[in-house]
Amino acid sequence: MMDLNTIIQILDSTIRLATPLLLACLAGLFSERAGVFDIGLEAKMLVAAFFSAAVAATTGSVWLGLCAGIAASVVFALIHGLASITFRGDQLISGVALNFLASGMTVLIARDWFNEGGRTPALIDGGRFQPITLPFAEALSGVPVLGPIYHDLISGHSILVYVAFLMVPLTWYVLHRTRFGLRLRAVGENPGAVDTAGISVVRLRYSAVLIAGVLCGIAGAYLATGLAAGFVRDMTAGRGFIALAALIFAKWRPWYAMGACLLFGLLDAIGNRYQSIELLGIAVPGQFMQALPYILTVVILAGFVGKAIPPRAGGAAYVKER
Repeated sequence: MMDLNTIIQILDSTIRLATPLLLACLAGLFSERAGVFDIGLEAKMLVAAFFSAAVAATTGSVWLGLCAGIAASVVFALIHGLASITFRGDQLISGVALNFLASGMTVLIARDWFNEGGRTPALIDGGRFQPITLPFAEALSGVPVLGPIYHDLISGHSILVYVAFLMVPLTWYVLHRTRFGLRLRAVGENPGAVDTAGISVVRLRYSAVLIAGVLCGIAGAYLATGLAAGFVRDMTAGRGFIALAALIFAKWRPWYAMGACLLFGLLDAIGNRYQSIELLGIAVPGQFMQALPYILTVVILAGFVGKAIPPRAGGAAYVKER
């Protein structure tokens, strides 16, 4: 059996790996609740990861890198909004096109700027988000059970990890306890009724898309400046699609989304820690362990897509009646 330290280490890794998934999942939640499907979560995370790492490496400031990553993600979000809201294009095609654009563009610019084979220089010191020690963590570290949990599991993460998990109750509050959230959800269900009430459907959908851009920007910046120490080609590794699967699994609800992202993070952490294990005397290859999050993604999409009911107006461009 695993001891407490091993369990804490796995759960600590789970939290770190679940953070970008959670931010991207909440981004998709805002966008899709407003009726705009966003396959381009991956693209926004990728450009945010690159520009945050590039600016942090150039200036030595991780905060400037974060701002650059958010700005890049918001630009891609505006492109998606322009294509799918203003010009009423196919939302899925727009998202897929952005994914291709981000994958090629980041490598091309990285080669031109840094000449390191499509990656940025390694980030050090002020170019990365550093772990934060919470109050009394050191003093309580010697307390049995609770001390290691607080000191090693809850404390010691970068600020973006805490921001990600604080965004869950904030998202729930905004969507379910504010006028803006009520209107946002109504746009995703019946935009015609919202328009009849004199509320701009276009403005609300753009607001949701921009919020998604900001959250994806934070997720991408965390990947390059918190979880890793720089940008490498396609470093998102399908996390945007995993976030979409988690969103479907959670049925577009914030708290369930957090649970789904933690589940994906746990599988990823287990795959990273146990490269090879034995089940019933049969050796399980490390490639299978590392593929667990992606296998779960396929299972969820195959088993829950028909059961999870998305917003009724999701994916459809709104044409104002005259």
